[in-house]
Amino acid sequence: MKAVILAGGSGTRLWPVSRYGLPKQFIKLNGGKSLLCQTVERLAAVVPLHDIFVITNADYRFHVQADLRSVSPAMEDNIILEPVGRNTAPAIALVMRYCLEKLKCGKDEVIFICPSDHIIEPVEKFAKYARQAETAAKAGAIVTFGIKPSRPETGYGYIKKGGKTAGNGGVCKVEKFAEKPNLKTAEKYLADGNYYWNSGMFSFTIATMLAEFKAYAPEISRRVPATLAKMTADFKNMPSISIDYAVMERSKKAAVLPIDILWSDVGSWDSLPEVIPPDADGNVKVGDVLALDTKRTIVMGEKRLISTIGLKDLIVIDTTDALLIVKRGQAQRVKEVVDMLKASKRKEVVEHLTTYRPWGYFTVLEEGPRYKIKHIVLKPGQKVSHQLHYHRSEHWIIVKGTARVTLGTTTSLVHENESTYVPQATEHRLENPGRVPLEMIEVQNGEYVGEDDIVRLADIYGRKNK
Repeated sequence: MKAVILAGGSGTRLWPVSRYGLPKQFIKLNGGKSLLCQTVERLAAVVPLHDIFVITNADYRFHVQADLRSVSPAMEDNIILEPVGRNTAPAIALVMRYCLEKLKCGKDEVIFICPSDHIIEPVEKFAKYARQAETAAKAGAIVTFGIKPSRPETGYGYIKKGGKTAGNGGVCKVEKFAEKPNLKTAEKYLADGNYYWNSGMFSFTIATMLAEFKAYAPEISRRVPATLAKMTADFKNMPSISIDYAVMERSKKAAVLPIDILWSDVGSWDSLPEVIPPDADGNVKVGDVLALDTKRTIVMGEKRLISTIGLKDLIVIDTTDALLIVKRGQAQRVKEVVDMLKASKRKEVVEHLTTYRPWGYFTVLEEGPRYKIKHIVLKPGQKVSHQLHYHRSEHWIIVKGTARVTLGTTTSLVHENESTYVPQATEHRLENPGRVPLEMIEVQNGEYVGEDDIVRLADIYGRKNK
């Protein structure tokens, strides 16, 4: 069985922590590992690491690569790239083409599809369910995991189970899929006992899914026989549709495996207590938080101290450039804020003050008319692109480590507590030849200091000018 993780989503429901530049699957909510890393490690209890792959887009390629490398250096190339986002049905079609062509899989190969940003415990129980789904998939079913509901949740879609399938343990036929309900309907679903949350996890053989695509999604099906290169080039013409709408809600082979397990898609800040246990006062506190006479409140901070007094049933999420305060129970409305920010073309919906690159990261410390100040960290052995800027000059002050600096045709070493100057429109490159991270302060000055004032002349990571 091949396990494939969907990691192309832009995840803004957890704004301001999750943004397009660093979405939910890459953030660390409940410990020192990203949700993607946790997903990989969870799947490692089901299949070997070399059989785990991640499908994502070019914007997130290096984030995924770094996370995979942190689990196992041998995994960093287990990436399937989508040229553009077209929802889950075309993504699954691309996965099948990749497995057939690159991995030389037979059509009887089972593929297990799961999102990258869910929390599931315990791992051993999940692995048992995954193997059970594999068995049913080999028998010709398309198996989805149905999570036993613990409350009348309005933020999830539901699956109603029918009768059990022959010879496949607890796997049942799907009677129907239901959209996200209102509270009254959700309460009915909970009382009924036959409705389960739709987890977005699927198990099927390539042959079964190809047949269902041919029957129900011909616009996708006709593109699968092409080579991977041709399918990728034509991917933008794929219909944008989820696997639920394209296949699952219409297929007679759809089956559901009801599972009773701790599961959360962390779909809003309201769900954080599901993954981080509240204290005796019902508060969830992340970061440097001092709470006085505060009850049932979620407080998350990054760098500064947050003090609360007399709060009840609130959510306070503080980042370096944005603060969110919302009443508990209304966190789903964060999407409205994000939509307003998008309409205003605010950068806070796209990027953080800290931006990650394949070579390391930088944090904007201060910005104003004609200047920007950054803290830059370059990983050992890495280098930025050979580049130039038409609208700004740069001053570099080395804080830690040693930099190899190329200016025009001259290359020199710049050591700790030394500095160098990069004139406007001068070709240059920064490298870290050492074994410790290189840290420096960069002061930009000029008529325009936007990140798109970069002309890449050469880049070891294959990035192009935008």
